[in-house]
Amino acid sequence: MRQESVKRIRQTRRRKRVRSKVSGTPDQPRLAVARSHRNISAQIIDDLAGRTLCAASTQSKGLRAQCPYGGNTQAAAVVGKAIGEQARALGIERVCFDRSGYNYHGRVKALAQAAREAGLKF
Repeated sequence: MRQESVKRIRQTRRRKRVRSKVSGTPDQPRLAVARSHRNISAQIIDDLAGRTLCAASTQSKGLRAQCPYGGNTQAAAVVGKAIGEQARALGIERVCFDRSGYNYHGRVKALAQAAREAGLKF
């Protein structure tokens, strides 16, 4: 089996394990992180209603100018701050963090810390 497919299988297992324990409610929605090599994005999701309440990404127009390259920790911090500010504007204070099977390290950690500094609690 190729190394790439083994990595994908392990990540899928981690993602399922995390999602089995983390669910977004109207009182405490889920902050989901999606990461690629060049970009990072975050969404705040109410799983019971099945809707995304707010989202931020390095590809969105407002943030693209602030971070020309979206694959580093500085860009992740900008996205974390933006998602925190959007959530606070909607009256959301508490979220549960869904790291989507990624290790809590590097860009995922930078996004989470910036969201906390923007006023989110998780």
